[in-house]
Amino acid sequence: MKNKPSFVFFGSSPISKIVLDVLRKNGLTPILNIDSAKAPLPPLPDADVYVVASFGKILPDSVIYKPKYKTLNVHPSLLPKLRGPAPIQGAILEEEKTGVTIMRLDEKMDHGPILAQREVPIHPWPQKYEIVEQILGEAGGKLLAEVMPKWVNKEIQEKPQDENLATYTKMIKKENSDISNDSPEKALRKILAYHTWPRARIGKLIITEAHIEADKLVLDKVIPPGKKEMLYQDYLRGKKQN
Repeated sequence: MKNKPSFVFFGSSPISKIVLDVLRKNGLTPILNIDSAKAPLPPLPDADVYVVASFGKILPDSVIYKPKYKTLNVHPSLLPKLRGPAPIQGAILEEEKTGVTIMRLDEKMDHGPILAQREVPIHPWPQKYEIVEQILGEAGGKLLAEVMPKWVNKEIQEKPQDENLATYTKMIKKENSDISNDSPEKALRKILAYHTWPRARIGKLIITEAHIEADKLVLDKVIPPGKKEMLYQDYLRGKKQN
């Protein structure tokens, strides 16, 4: 097979759209795009391969093994590091480097064999969630566009993940967002990792931008309860006036 592969795309988050946009720019358009994880799955057509990119539902084995060349996943981390539901936040919180992985799905979460992997340097690091999401989404789309045709042409050998190196992320919850008792470094990483949601907080004050100076966390921008984002110094002046 030297023609472009036929594929169904599963993706229900902002990074899914980034990946799909890159695929389309590279001349790869799905025969079906499933962009809701809440709706029941429609009848799935035959295709060379299915592709999953941040789809908010675990697909049953009957789906992932349906295509001739099975189901590929775009994962925004260097697997087996940062398996699970929050790899981008996990990278910002814990890692000094990150990247993207194309893997074949199997029965376990983020466990399947790797087809290709690419480290993606991001400077400065750590960086805000939405910036990392955009960069890794584009990198994942480009790598998938390279890999998918080769995979269905049997030009790529998969390799198993090293279970001894596996690390895991958990679902982000609102209660994770408090930074009151964190070190400056950990607090700054939380501000960046939770920049879109749930937003880092000190009490009810949302912290949107900060930096470290002389080993201390310096707040730059905040969102007070019921108000818009403002400079922290303006917030302090407002408190004094009240």
